[in-house]
Amino acid sequence: FPYPQVMFTACELGVFDLLLESGEPLSSDAIAACLSTSTMGMERLLDACVGLKLLAVEMTQKGALYRNTEISNIYLTKSSPKSQYHIMMYYSNTVYLCWQYLTDAVRNQYERAFGISSKDPFGAMYRSEEEMLKFMAGQNSVWSICGKDQHMGSKFTLPASMRLNPPLPAWFCGGIVFVAPLTFCFALLKGGGGALAQECVSLYPNSTVTIYDLPEVVQVAKEQFVFLEEPKISFHKGDFFNDPIPEAELYILSKILHDWDDDKCKQLLAKVYKACKQGGGVLLVESLLNEDKSGPLETQLYSMNMLVQTEGKERTAAQYIKLLEAAGFGVIHVKRTGKLYDAVLGRK
Repeated sequence: FPYPQVMFTACELGVFDLLLESGEPLSSDAIAACLSTSTMGMERLLDACVGLKLLAVEMTQKGALYRNTEISNIYLTKSSPKSQYHIMMYYSNTVYLCWQYLTDAVRNQYERAFGISSKDPFGAMYRSEEEMLKFMAGQNSVWSICGKDQHMGSKFTLPASMRLNPPLPAWFCGGIVFVAPLTFCFALLKGGGGALAQECVSLYPNSTVTIYDLPEVVQVAKEQFVFLEEPKISFHKGDFFNDPIPEAELYILSKILHDWDDDKCKQLLAKVYKACKQGGGVLLVESLLNEDKSGPLETQLYSMNMLVQTEGKERTAAQYIKLLEAAGFGVIHVKRTGKLYDAVLGRK
């Protein structure tokens, strides 16, 4: 448990950003002075970061000098194109507060941590505009690592009637559309900050993307993340459980169904099926459990995270197939990517 907290604290204090900007190794005293912390506390924090391979230390006649490692430069500095700073802050300020109540996680953990009903799983994530921005920026940052994770050997094998161009890659970002006609549209439910939408229109220039999310999320996305001059990306405000879903040829539900119980998943998928154009489909992007639930360990831990934060869980491929079939989808294909997330594609 202390390991990630060390990383979170160093990120929040700006240790990695300072060392990147300095262009040279710094002493613990200099870092403490720049960041207005205690010298003793900073020295211990820096040494712990060295132990975690987040910093490197050089012993000189003037004492220890600290510098970033390649890992911290790439992933933990705010200015890096692959920065994971925002998702680190989300985990620090929200997720880890919930994990304190793991033993009480009988759906009362949000009341204990935030005073928010467990029936409102996004209430804590969106409890203020600042926290909403952290969450959305954190979700966006994931695409910077995995958004172009394409592998020639990890494509779906589809019948000719569902041929895709480019071929359907197994990257979890899901920039996937049907080949006929050459101009097509697809919808991202809970599309957030728009990074996924931008990946999709980049890969498929003839496509149009609708980001569907809550009104307050759409507002922040327009202001902070998505360039308004991008004509291929549009927004649709609504609550997908209570409001109509726009018509599209492909719906991408990336890390959505794991937030909800089976009844809510069936309800949502039924609405998607009704709105989906004939011959279109839905792509589920989730971390799949083995059929006997023996692993992977990361997915088992994600499922624990769903326990302390939401009413959902991680599922097996068979469980997702059952949910899709109940909604009416057929010709279902499953692709395990060997990466963080897997893909399940169902056709109407």
